[in-house]
Amino acid sequence: MTTEAILIMLVAMVIIWGGLVASILALRARPERPEYPPGAVDDHREDAGIIEHDT
Repeated sequence: MTTEAILIMLVAMVIIWGGLVASILALRARPERPEYPPGAVDDHREDAGIIEHDT
């Protein structure tokens, strides 16, 4: 392997493994969302029916 190939391989490894470590640390800092957008399980829109397409 040439020096350039080794350098590119190391840069790629740092990007991939660094992203993995950053993701793990971010999930450890905030494991769950404090609130969810509207339309979740407790949304009370019973009168909206299923969309039917005329095909």
